[in-house]
Amino acid sequence: MEKKRTDDYEPGPIPSPRPLDRFGFVKQEPNSSPDGLTRGRPAHEYEREEGRVRKWRKMIGVGGSDWKHYVRRKPHVVRRRIRKGIPDCLRGLVWQLISGSRDLLLMNPGVYEQLVIYETSASELDIIRDISRTFPSHVFFQQRHGPGQRSLYNVLKAYSVFDRDVGYVQGMGFLAGLLLLYMSEEDAFWLLVALLKGAVHAPMEGLYLAGLPLVQQYLFQFDHLVREHLPKLGEHFSQEMINPSMYASQWFITVFSYSFPFHLALRVWDVFLYETKLPFEKLIHALRNFPEDAMDPDTLLPLAYSMKEYEKKHGKTVESAEFNDKQRQSQ
Repeated sequence: MEKKRTDDYEPGPIPSPRPLDRFGFVKQEPNSSPDGLTRGRPAHEYEREEGRVRKWRKMIGVGGSDWKHYVRRKPHVVRRRIRKGIPDCLRGLVWQLISGSRDLLLMNPGVYEQLVIYETSASELDIIRDISRTFPSHVFFQQRHGPGQRSLYNVLKAYSVFDRDVGYVQGMGFLAGLLLLYMSEEDAFWLLVALLKGAVHAPMEGLYLAGLPLVQQYLFQFDHLVREHLPKLGEHFSQEMINPSMYASQWFITVFSYSFPFHLALRVWDVFLYETKLPFEKLIHALRNFPEDAMDPDTLLPLAYSMKEYEKKHGKTVESAEFNDKQRQSQ
């Protein structure tokens, strides 16, 4: 019997309108704005944002035509502007330029359509089951079998066919969902490919391979860093028999796209995509002292940058070799 495709499903009922924040998430309480982003913004903030957008458009060029040239000429300007946050209206395009996914798209015309329409995946039922769990409070993904859920299914299904070694792992939905809020299906697919296969950055596919080897490595490194730089907290965790796998696995599997408030996750991703041409653990190292109450990206990110400078000065990076040695000794 032929499998029923999600394209054959009838869309579910459209949810009743509810107040949304500026990113499209349902507000938790009608008159509250815990992230400070849903209140009305003063006119001078809009004017400042428009000025930033003009600078970015000039830096990028039409369709990204000037991006590589500008990065080569003024890398420090680019880094400074990214650290201040990419304008939301340009974020999707800039992420594609930074990651190298735009080049992959141009070099592979028609490949995404082939994967979605003509190929089958052993993970299709797993993907369908998990779709409704991805950003369930965002208006784009709320309608059962609606446009958002269909797009998310298509991207994840296409990737599970493209890279059968990885296939599909649940946390991948949040990466794909985040990307779909800023770009088309095909663009989101190629950015996912760029990240996991390593078009520009170190490959991230180890987050999702059998046994989640990179997740295990990052948990080991994170535990080491807590004990080194926050010894009292590390000792307290030991006394209470708490280890990072109990609370931090989700951070790494979703690359913080699920764990952080959305406005903060976006700023982290801006920096992550541009500054992690070194292995991914450098970012984890930079974020090791994340305080729970520091939800303001302008507070958190400078702290992360200072950690990176500390690491450069003192050379206290936890190397992968140490992790591998520990693994061999335990076998």
